[in-house]
Amino acid sequence: MMKKKVGSNTFKPGMLLCVICLLAAHLSAQNNVTINWDQIVRESKTTPTLQVVVNPRLVRGANIHGGSFNALKNLGADYVRFVPWFPYPHMAVAELKPPTDKETFWDFSKIDPIVEDFMNATQGHSVTMNFSTIPNWMFKTDQPVVVPADANQVFWDYNGGTELRDTTMKELVDYFVNLLSWYTKGGFTDELGKYYPSTHHYNFSYWEVLNEPDLEHNISPQLYTKMYDAIVTGMKKVAPETKFIGLSLAYSNNPEWFEYFLNPANHTKGIEPEGISYHFYGEKNYDLQNIDTYQYSFFNQADGFLNKVRYIESIRKRLSPKTFTTINEIGNILSRDGDKPISPAYWNLSGAMYAYIYVVLANIGIDVAGESQLVGYPTQFPSVSMMNWITGKPNSRFWVLKLLKDNFGPGDKLVAANVNTALVKVQGFITGKGKKLLLINKSDKPVQLMLPADAKNATVQYVDGSTADNPPAQRKLQNNQLLLKPFAVAVIQF
Repeated sequence: MMKKKVGSNTFKPGMLLCVICLLAAHLSAQNNVTINWDQIVRESKTTPTLQVVVNPRLVRGANIHGGSFNALKNLGADYVRFVPWFPYPHMAVAELKPPTDKETFWDFSKIDPIVEDFMNATQGHSVTMNFSTIPNWMFKTDQPVVVPADANQVFWDYNGGTELRDTTMKELVDYFVNLLSWYTKGGFTDELGKYYPSTHHYNFSYWEVLNEPDLEHNISPQLYTKMYDAIVTGMKKVAPETKFIGLSLAYSNNPEWFEYFLNPANHTKGIEPEGISYHFYGEKNYDLQNIDTYQYSFFNQADGFLNKVRYIESIRKRLSPKTFTTINEIGNILSRDGDKPISPAYWNLSGAMYAYIYVVLANIGIDVAGESQLVGYPTQFPSVSMMNWITGKPNSRFWVLKLLKDNFGPGDKLVAANVNTALVKVQGFITGKGKKLLLINKSDKPVQLMLPADAKNATVQYVDGSTADNPPAQRKLQNNQLLLKPFAVAVIQF
């Protein structure tokens, strides 16, 4: 290894000062935010919202039940997605045993309380219901599925079989029609002619047909489309005003799903795909990856997903332009069981990724951007939780959603904005309450920004590491400079 000579190449104090000044000037120019309020890019139609997946922490009496539903109520979001999911069959399936010629086994006792609490918390707002779980006895399996007696015991095996035992789908359709009638018509008549009365007369704006069929039961696009048409045909007779959403795919990398389902020629006469949905989760690139590099994995994967969204949109516009799109599971999964501690910085990073995806979806023209999910906890995908499962307080993922929902929505004008650093995403909005600027720090480093001159004395609301599990902080800008802390999401009201 060669040693450097000391002498002519040695920095002198004056030279060092000059370098520092040049560097400071460079950084200042690099982080200069520009907004052209006169250049409207498009009108937003994107609603920020979330999903609520049923699990024992949402049961009455659970330690965070009250805090979770209070947070949901105070959020006041539309299009909130409600998903009773298969790992807790008692809370997701209203008929756990097949009917015999002498009796049926309908039981809503473990389902109704959570539905009631959910509907109370979202009163006055639209909801998307997704009773995603088909009774497992409707599928051909090697052995009958035995459900644990404890409703709170997780049961990951309640998802077997790939072939329906009744290929006419009458059994399948009757189940979902009865389920819908229970909640919207005050009751239903079962397979043996017995009437089951309920006290429910809810209005469901949207109903999503099944969940992640590309994973659950390994259903093909062709079979799913037949199931969708049959189910929707039956349910439309009960709730003609409800709009139905199809696909709900776990992955967006197979164009066949979109090409087949969105083609009107593949549907029963009278049934059109009213809406479609699919999901995205940013993940670690490898199991032992350090949190210091999560940001690169998450945002690179997000950009890859957003390119798929653009491609899917081209298919939708070509085949079924009136169909709306909801991307209703957006989040990050570190593990299902949560066997390792989660760094506090992770919650801000995940919130920043959601905000980034939201603003790009608004530019693409997607209708709904749904964050996943209200409650997770160790053994139940803790990294997707928007609630602190110990204290019952919303975490920063929730507060980022609230910040977006309270400031932006359909009808806003998106205007051209730019910043000369790849570390920050900026977007200008002209809203019903004036001009606003959304800023997202995608890095784990603080970034100093030079804002337009009229930002002086503007109000900034923000979520970052300093706000933790508390609502967004707010302050007045003394000048037109702003320091964005790591993974901060901020809104400036001009």
